Amino acid sequence: MKLSNSEEQLMQYLWELEEAFLNDLLEKYPEPKPANSTVATLLKRMIDKGFVGYEQMGRSRQYYPLVKKSDYFSKHVNKLIKKFFNNSASQFASFFTSETELSEEELKELKTIVEKEIERKNR
Repeated sequence: MKLSNSEEQLMQYLWELEEAFLNDLLEKYPEPKPANSTVATLLKRMIDKGFVGYEQMGRSRQYYPLVKKSDYFSKHVNKLIKKFFNNSASQFASFFTSETELSEEELKELKTIVEKEIERKNR
């Protein structure tokens, strides 16, 4: 299942906080903040989709993510690579490095990351 843009924004806050009450999540929003009922409705949808769980604490609920941020985004990146880059990660990497305005330092960091991953896979 996929999250809507507003659900994804809320999920970002929940990943950041790791566990949160409704008021904690509302505090993360910039002004103008959404209504309590709007965020509660988003949370209900996200629970139904299996992205969020909660623990009842008296009359309040403490929410927590059921899906890791890395798992969620790796699925989306893989879908993007499949759809727009002929399922070729190297085509995606070529596009990413040439079409974004990465600094020399950022490119060096990417190179280090790739070299470490190659080393890890060769073990």
